[in-house]
Amino acid sequence: MLVEDETRVAGFLAKGLREQAYAVDVAGDGESALYQAAVNHYDLVILDVMLPLKNGHAVCRELRQGGFRAPILMLTARDSIDDRVAGLDSGADDYLVKPFDFKELLARLRALSRRSGDPRPAALTIADLTVNTASHGVTRGGRPISLTAKEYALLEFLVLNQGRVVGREAIAQHVWEESFDAFTNVIDVYIKRLRAKLEGPGAARLIHTRRGEGYLLSEQPEAGDAA
Repeated sequence: MLVEDETRVAGFLAKGLREQAYAVDVAGDGESALYQAAVNHYDLVILDVMLPLKNGHAVCRELRQGGFRAPILMLTARDSIDDRVAGLDSGADDYLVKPFDFKELLARLRALSRRSGDPRPAALTIADLTVNTASHGVTRGGRPISLTAKEYALLEFLVLNQGRVVGREAIAQHVWEESFDAFTNVIDVYIKRLRAKLEGPGAARLIHTRRGEGYLLSEQPEAGDAA
C-alpha cells in the first residue's frame, strides 16, 4: 500500500512500482489508509508523514496497536534527527527523506522484504525453472525466458506457493490491485501466456489447473489436468 496525498507523486511512485512487478493500492489520506489496511493484506506499506485527516505517525501507531506486522517505510520532507526518531518510535521500520532516488526506494523495499517474517530467497527453483527475485530473471533448463512485469509477478507468486493450490482471489489480491475483479478472464489469459512461455514442446507441465479451486505449481503431473 502506498499512502501519499500528492496525486502527482503518488502516480509516479505507483507507476514505477508496478513496472517492478509490485501490485499497488494507493490511499490519499490517513483514514483511507487505516480502512484499506483493515480489509486487505499488504506485504509492505510506504507511508508519507504529512497526510490529510490523520498524519503518518498516527496511522503508523494505530496500525501497530491493531497488530499490523508488515514492514512500514515512512516518507517525509523533514530531515531532522527528532523527525526520524518520531517516525521510528511510532512503529516504522525505515525512514526515507524526500526527495529521494527511486532506485534507493526499491533497494529499501527489498531490504524490508528480507527482514520481514517471511523473507523471499534470492533464487526460487522448481524442477529446472529458476526465478531470480532480485533481477526478475527467469530461466528454464538454462534458457532465459522474457516475461512482462505482470507475468513475472504472477509466476513469482505461484513459485512462492509451490505445492499449494492458490485461488483466483488470492492471485488477484497479491498480483493485481484492490479494484481488480478476480472473476474476469484476465487471470486465465495470463496463466495461458505463462504456460506458452514456460512449457514449450517436450517440457513438463508445471502450472496445473484445479477446477473450481485455482492453480497449482508443481513438478508432479496431475491426473486429468485441465487446460
